[in-house]
Amino acid sequence: MLLSLNKVSLAFGHHPLLTDVDFSIDKGERVCLVGRNGTGKSSMFKVISGLYEADEGEVWQQPNLRISYLEQEVPEDDKASIYDIVATGLGNLGQLLSDYHHALHELDVDNKESMKVISDLQHKIELQDGWNSEQKIETVLSKLNLPSEKLLKNCSGGIRRRVMLARALVSDPELLLLDEPTNHMDISAIKWLEEFLIAFKGALIFITHDRTFVRNVATRIIELDRGVLTSFSGNYESYLNKKAELLEIEERAAAKFDKKLAQEEVWVRKGIKARRTRNEGRVRALQKMRDEHRERIAVQGRVELELNRSELAGKLVADLHHVNFSYGDHKIINNLSLRILRGDRIGIIGPNGSGKSTLLKLILGELKPDSGKVVIGTKLDKAYFDQHRDILDPEKSVRDNLSDNSDFIKVRGRSRHVIGYLRSFLFPVERVDSPVKSLSGGERNRLLLAKLFTQPANLLIMDEPTNDLDVDTLELLEDLLTEFKGTLLLVSHDRAFLDNIVTSTLVFEADGTIGEYVGGYEDWLRQRRTIPRGGLESKKDSKKETKKSEDLTNENKGTQLTNNEKSIKQKRKLSFKEKTELENLPELIETLEREKETIETQSADPEFYQQDKEIFTSALKRLEDIVLELEHAYERWEELSQFE
Repeated sequence: MLLSLNKVSLAFGHHPLLTDVDFSIDKGERVCLVGRNGTGKSSMFKVISGLYEADEGEVWQQPNLRISYLEQEVPEDDKASIYDIVATGLGNLGQLLSDYHHALHELDVDNKESMKVISDLQHKIELQDGWNSEQKIETVLSKLNLPSEKLLKNCSGGIRRRVMLARALVSDPELLLLDEPTNHMDISAIKWLEEFLIAFKGALIFITHDRTFVRNVATRIIELDRGVLTSFSGNYESYLNKKAELLEIEERAAAKFDKKLAQEEVWVRKGIKARRTRNEGRVRALQKMRDEHRERIAVQGRVELELNRSELAGKLVADLHHVNFSYGDHKIINNLSLRILRGDRIGIIGPNGSGKSTLLKLILGELKPDSGKVVIGTKLDKAYFDQHRDILDPEKSVRDNLSDNSDFIKVRGRSRHVIGYLRSFLFPVERVDSPVKSLSGGERNRLLLAKLFTQPANLLIMDEPTNDLDVDTLELLEDLLTEFKGTLLLVSHDRAFLDNIVTSTLVFEADGTIGEYVGGYEDWLRQRRTIPRGGLESKKDSKKETKKSEDLTNENKGTQLTNNEKSIKQKRKLSFKEKTELENLPELIETLEREKETIETQSADPEFYQQDKEIFTSALKRLEDIVLELEHAYERWEELSQFE
C-alpha cells in the first residue's frame, strides 16, 4: 500500500466536502475519482498531496513517497522556457539539465570557458546518472508537442497546461495525481497519454470528464458524493450499473422515510387537537426524524438546458469552393470544397494549432480565403461558445455578465428573472453577485452556456464546450444538441461526445488537406483503416443520475422515563401562564406549518424570483425563522404536556 486515508473529514465553513473518508491505493492501480462539480474532488487531491490539512482523520503515506500533482488551474505566466519548467520536475538534477541545455545552445567551441562550463555540467550530471532523465524530458516534450525554447509567458492557457503535465510526468513519480489532464489536449496527445498511463508502473488517481479516457485507463472507480467516498471495482460500465442499483435503493429508502415522517406528522397534529394522552417517546422520535430530514444533504440538481431558438435559416448555411488559406508559408487550408446545409451537425478534429479556428472563421465569413470562394447563407443567427471564455468579464459579477445590470432576461420569447434563470444552471442565490474570476472552471463554463442559451440562434458554433463540465451536465448538453433543429459546428477532442452528437466529421490531415467523413470519431477511424482502433468504444453511455446510497431507515423507539423523571413529573404542576401557553401551542404550530408550506411552494416556482430582490430575500429569511420557531414550539409543547 502506497497511501491511505483513515476517517478523513474536511469542510469549508458549514459545507462538508469529505466526511469520514476511508481510501487506500496500491502500486499499479489506476483510480478514477468521479463526482459532480463542486463536490470536493480537487480538495481531496490537495489533502492527499499535503496542500490541505484535514480537519479530522489520518493521512498515511509510504516513507519518501514521490507524489506528482497536476492541478486543474493553468499556471501563471513565467519568464522561464518550457524546457526549464519541465526540468524543475526533477529537482536539483533538473536544474543541472536546464543549465546544460542552455549552455549547449550558447556554446562557442572557440571559447575555452564555454567548453569548461559544458564539461563541468556533464560531469555533475554523470555523477547523478542524469542522462536517462534528460531523455525523459525530451520524450515528454516531443509527445506533448511542446516547443522547448518557447517562454512560458508567451504560451496560451492550453500550452501552459500541457507544460505542467509534462513537469508532473517527467519526475517518474510513484503516485501521480491528475486533475482533468485531457483539457486543451488534442486527440493524438490524449491517446499518447492513455498509452503512457497504462504502461505507468506507479499508482495513478485522476479526475476527468472524458468517458473514453476513463474506459481505457481506469482499473477502479471511486465516487465522491455529498462528502462520502464509495469505491467501485471493475470498469466504467460496471460503475454505471452499480450506481443505478444504489440510486434505486436510496430512492426507496428515502420514500419509506418520508412516508413514515408524513404519518407521524399526521399523528402528532391529531394528538394535539384531540388533547389525548400522548406517547412522549414517539414525539421525540418525530422531532429526530424532522432533524434528519432537514439535514439530509440533497443530491445537487441538474442543469436545466434549453436553447433560445430563432427562426429557421435558409437551407444553405455555407458553400466553400476550392478554398485555400495560408499564414505566410504555412498552408492551413488546401483546396477545400464543402457545402453545409441547415440541420447539419459537423464535428471538427485536428491537432492543436492545425487551423480549426481558422476554418470556422472562413465558414462564417470572418476571414477571406487566399483563393477560392465562400458563399454564406441567409437568415443566420449565430451563437458562439469560445473555449477561452473571452466573452466573460472576470471582474464583473455572474449576474452582470449575463444580464448587463438588468434583473430580467429574455429566454425563448419570455421574460425570466436572472436569479431564477441562474438557479437552473446550479448557481445559488448567494453566488450570483460573486465576480467571475472567483468561479471554478466548471462554473465558468456553466455561466458561458447560460449566456449562450439566451441568444436566439439557428447556428451554434461550439469550441471545446466540454472542458471542466461534470459528466451529468455533459450528457444533458449532448441531449440538447442532439435535439437542436439548427446547424451545429463542433470543435472537440472528446471522442464520446463527438460520437454521440455529430453526423459528419471534418479532419485536418497533412499539408492543409481536410477530409470529410460520415459519422463521428469512431466512424472516421473505421473509414481511415490505416489508423489503429486502440480498443476505443463508441457505444452511447447509459444516462444514470448518480447518487450516494445511504441507509435512511430510522427505527422509532420510544424512550422510557426513568423513575426519577416519573417522580419529578408527579410533583411538578403547571402554572396558570404555562397552562395558557400549552393550550395556545397547537394553534401556533398549525399556523407556522401552513406558513412554511406556503413559502416552500412559492420558492419552488421560478416566477418567485421575478419579484423585487427584497421581497423574495425576505421570504427566504422568514422560512429559516419559521423552521427555528417550529423547533422551539414542538420542544416547548413536549416539555409542558408531560405535566398536564
